Amino acid sequence: MRIGELVGSGRSADVFALDDERVLRRYRDGHDATEEAAVMSYLADRGFPVPVVHPGPAAPRGDLVMQRLSGPTMLQALVSGAMTPEQAGQVLAGLLHRLHGIPARISADQRVLHLDLHPDNVLLTPQGPVVIDWCNAVEGAPGLDWAMSALILAQVAVDPGGGLAHATLSSLLKGLGASVDLGDEKAGFLRQARERRAGDPGLSRREVGLLDAATALVRGRV
Repeated sequence: MRIGELVGSGRSADVFALDDERVLRRYRDGHDATEEAAVMSYLADRGFPVPVVHPGPAAPRGDLVMQRLSGPTMLQALVSGAMTPEQAGQVLAGLLHRLHGIPARISADQRVLHLDLHPDNVLLTPQGPVVIDWCNAVEGAPGLDWAMSALILAQVAVDPGGGLAHATLSSLLKGLGASVDLGDEKAGFLRQARERRAGDPGLSRREVGLLDAATALVRGRV
C-alpha cells in the first residue's frame, strides 16, 4: 500500500491520502485504532454520519483506512461566515440527539458517546455533516457527551475573541432539552466533563486554566 501526501493533522494523529476515495489515519504515538474502527462501523450500519471504514489487510495494524471526504469543517465554515453560530449549535445538538438515539454497541442500558464533538470534528460534506475523530468514544450516559461538547466550546468562549464559540454554545444548549441534567461544577455530568478535560494530556496549561470560567459559563446558561 502506497501512502500519499499528508492531507490533515490533529493533536494526536495525521491523515494521509491513499487515493481519490480513501485516506489513512495514523496516530503519532502508535495508538491502535481497531476499537475506533469498530465503533464507526457500528454507527455507520445504523445510519449515523461517520466516514466509511475500509476493513481488511490494506493498512498496517492499528491504522485506520476510511472514506475520503470533501468539504470544510464546521469551524472553517464559522470563521468564513458560511455558517452562523446559531446554525452550528443547532447542527451539533441534532447530531448529539441522533447519536444518543442509537442503542450502545455493548452495554444494554447505555449509549455511544463521542466525547469530543465540536466544530472542528464535523465535516460539512455535500451529503451533509459527518462526524470525525472517534478516538475518545465510550459507552455511557448522554449527559456526559452534552457536557463535554458544551465545556469545549466554553473554553474557547471565555478566551479573548471567543464570540463565535459563545454564540455557538448558546445555540447548542437551547437544543439540550429538559431530559438531560448536566448538573454543576460540584456534581453531575458537568463535573465529570471538567475532570476529564483537566486530565487530558493534550491540553496546554493555559487551556486547563480556563476550565473554571468555562464551567461557570456553561452552568449559567443551562
